[in-house]
Amino acid sequence: MQKDLARVTSVKNLTHNVLRIRTEKPYLFSFIPGQATEISINKSDWQDEKRPFTFTCLPEEIYLEFSIKTYPDHKGVTNELLKLKVNDELILHDVFGTINYQGEGTFIAGGAGVTPFIAILRSLYAKNEIGNNKLLFANKTSADIILKDEFSEMLGENFINILSDEHIDKYASGQITEAFLKANIEDPGKKIYLCGPEPMMDAIEKQLGNIGVGAKLIVKEAF
Repeated sequence: MQKDLARVTSVKNLTHNVLRIRTEKPYLFSFIPGQATEISINKSDWQDEKRPFTFTCLPEEIYLEFSIKTYPDHKGVTNELLKLKVNDELILHDVFGTINYQGEGTFIAGGAGVTPFIAILRSLYAKNEIGNNKLLFANKTSADIILKDEFSEMLGENFINILSDEHIDKYASGQITEAFLKANIEDPGKKIYLCGPEPMMDAIEKQLGNIGVGAKLIVKEAF
């Protein structure tokens, strides 16, 4: 079983409840955009408390980066991450994940479920291969939208937001529905990348089937 120590080099808030943590990159450490690792904190009582988090940096960068939604009221690992300081250490365990880029299509994310797509889209953008990929991003409010400006720059009009708890003219309102998917997926024969809370994913998979997207076209995490 892989286990590496990584020293924290910066901690920054991306939104009111999402942290961006960067660490040094252990020697010969590797991953594919979309993959994750289990992380624990190298402090007493926390070494064995592992949680899965996705890499949001590119594999070729000299640091590792994680964009992590925090839940202070849970008093768990993410709450402890809010106390992290530069030079603290994270313990990185095995790298895993089945979400990887398999061709142009539509990325559908709910909240922090967007994190596997960050490195994938950054990688495509860096190689000038973003093409006609599209991101449908569901959140409660506009304040919850992670990396709003960066996604807008990378995807332009193909960055489509829907908000369940807030009405803003330039964004769709409500939950993702079959009608919303039909309006925003031009080619049901292209790949669909899906990540978010399980109830949302289950509902969207059914809706995708109803509009003619085959199950084999859906790329998601295998649990």
